[in-house]
Amino acid sequence: MLSAQESANLRLYLEQALQCDLKICQLDDKGLAHWHVRLEGTGLLARIPKQSQMGLGPRDNLAYEAACFQRAAACGHVPRLDRVIYPTDQLPWGALLVEEITGSPANSPDHMAAIMQALAAIHALPVPLVRARAPLLSATDPLEAMLGLVRAQAAYLDHPLISEPSRRTLKMRLEKLSQTIPQACDGLEPRLITFDAHPGNFLITPTGKAVLVDLEKLRYSYPPLDLAHATLYTSTTWDVDASFALSMAQVVHAYEVWISAAGTLAAPYLAGFVPLRELMWLWSVTWCAKWLTESVKPKQASGAGGEDWSQANSDAALIQHVRSRVDDYLAMPTIHQVLAELNTLDRLFAPAH
Repeated sequence: MLSAQESANLRLYLEQALQCDLKICQLDDKGLAHWHVRLEGTGLLARIPKQSQMGLGPRDNLAYEAACFQRAAACGHVPRLDRVIYPTDQLPWGALLVEEITGSPANSPDHMAAIMQALAAIHALPVPLVRARAPLLSATDPLEAMLGLVRAQAAYLDHPLISEPSRRTLKMRLEKLSQTIPQACDGLEPRLITFDAHPGNFLITPTGKAVLVDLEKLRYSYPPLDLAHATLYTSTTWDVDASFALSMAQVVHAYEVWISAAGTLAAPYLAGFVPLRELMWLWSVTWCAKWLTESVKPKQASGAGGEDWSQANSDAALIQHVRSRVDDYLAMPTIHQVLAELNTLDRLFAPAH
């Protein structure tokens, strides 16, 4: 939680920036990347970075996050960006002021259809020419870029708290997938994706629309990565306020909703559904291994920039929850559960496509 002095500094700075008296209310600490502060009576939230998941300095990180909101705005499923508050000594990471969405957590399998429709709307947005995609990531080879991320994180699987069977299984799956996935992704065109589509990042409005409220990692890559991130066990049980498990039938139905909502856009990506699902899962579990190592390091100097997963950045209750999730996801019973699901999905999707 922000300290009393940090909260006072934030209120003073925002009053000066907005030229009005403010009452602010810090929301519960639910994420490892941001604090959220309600600006009472304005309809706005301040999103205050704790760090940069993109490994950027404070100013570049704000520019990246602002671009995420701006690039996705036309889909109708993201909050409006009001303004950027650039870093200062009092607010070293700066902040984004965004529309506060009235809604409830996406905490039920019944919300998956709305989430898939929201993702389809994002994926359907026009893709700019390559030279106009910056600052958002747009790798020449999105698959190789994703494999590179996972391979880098896989180095953390040697952490002593990870069992040898888990370590061996995950490394084996990554090696095997690296050899087989290129064929499934051959010729796929990148679209705008969220790269952070777990249900905890959505709110469901009173009309039933899903709104993605955390936008900081958008990039141009393959939509099935989002479909996986929205429906994997390692995603649907991640958030403390949006935790549920999907049955196999519910996973398949979610994919079918996306196929219907995406229309003609969907067809080229069908063959990549299962291999890209496994790749997204491997990204998630290798990130868990990374967090075990990086989270015990001291907090970086204020506004230093870059990634900083230190436990000192977040409330103890949040850290306890994250640790429980990490331990679960890296345990062999959970790994076996996900692999069994992948095998079933492969049989279900492969014959028809």
